[in-house]
Amino acid sequence: MLKTFFSLLVCLAAFSLVCFALFLFYSENRKLFSIASLNRETNPEESAGPTGRPGKSLDPCADVPPNLQGVLQVEFRTNRTLQDVRNHVGPFLQQGGRYRPTSCRAKQKVAVIIPFRNRYEHLTHWLYYLHPVLMRQQLDYGVYVINQDGDGVFNRAKLMNIGFVEALKEYDYDCFVFSDVDLVPIDDRNLYRCSDHPRHLSVAVDKFNFILPYATIFGGVSALSEQQFLKVNGFSNTFWGWGGEDDDMSQRISYRRMFISRPDSVTGRYKMIKHKRDSHNDPNPRRIQKLRETYSNMDKDGLNSLNYTVREIRKDLLYTFVTVDVQADVDPDVSVSEFNQSKSQFKTSRTKNVSNLVSPAIHNSKAL
Repeated sequence: MLKTFFSLLVCLAAFSLVCFALFLFYSENRKLFSIASLNRETNPEESAGPTGRPGKSLDPCADVPPNLQGVLQVEFRTNRTLQDVRNHVGPFLQQGGRYRPTSCRAKQKVAVIIPFRNRYEHLTHWLYYLHPVLMRQQLDYGVYVINQDGDGVFNRAKLMNIGFVEALKEYDYDCFVFSDVDLVPIDDRNLYRCSDHPRHLSVAVDKFNFILPYATIFGGVSALSEQQFLKVNGFSNTFWGWGGEDDDMSQRISYRRMFISRPDSVTGRYKMIKHKRDSHNDPNPRRIQKLRETYSNMDKDGLNSLNYTVREIRKDLLYTFVTVDVQADVDPDVSVSEFNQSKSQFKTSRTKNVSNLVSPAIHNSKAL
């Protein structure tokens, strides 16, 4: 009898130990599962979607990024190569020249658009300096180099329109910075962001002794939100050759009852890479006349009349390189032969200030 009772006691103890072990096993599994789930929710790398968007748990980045350096030392007389730039900033970038901060949620998603042709040395310098600046500014950004195919007459404005359209095909950018490839900021407090009004960033360029050439200038480096760019119907597509397209945009902004905002003349300083004028980019002899036609043309000349063909899209670690045919042999305003014949005539007036020749009145106009 005693032996039987002892056997039952042993079996009961063994059964209790097995139950307790199973309880611990399943409890630990649930704990591990909960921790793993929490990590997936709070880890920005794991929670990022296919577009590289940070997780919802991140706090917004500060209005003033904490790691800005202020005045920068910029030097163009070097033998740096694209590979040097890849070694310099590549570890922090995603393919296509994409970056987003991992410690906070960027305030804006910015597409930086560079109209381009045969300026590879300038592009190397630009990438070397701008990627670190944009990273310190904690932007969710991508760099798009819009390369005009062929050797026809250059059309900077059309390339910028194309950059806007092509960038939006890849990501839901809400801010667009249009930058000449030969302009590098020398103060990283000049934020590459959009504001309540279109923003002109390259306020003080060394070429102009760090003085704003005229009050309505909008060339060099400028920023418009998606809504602002749509409101003015983008840039004109019909400014072939050098000059006029930025003044046309300045007038579009005015006609849509917006204003140009700027950083101060210290923060907005830039250094320009010295170079000769590109071939097939001579001054447009009809640019002054065309600026008198902005108001009547802006609703029909811009994003809604944009035609082009993409030849190639190449993803480099440092940028997205989009080669396009802008139909340079089809100029509705002036043929290439007329363009060349008018060069000498235009030289007599090229030094005149556009602001003295064009004084646009502000008209009432419906938004697009």
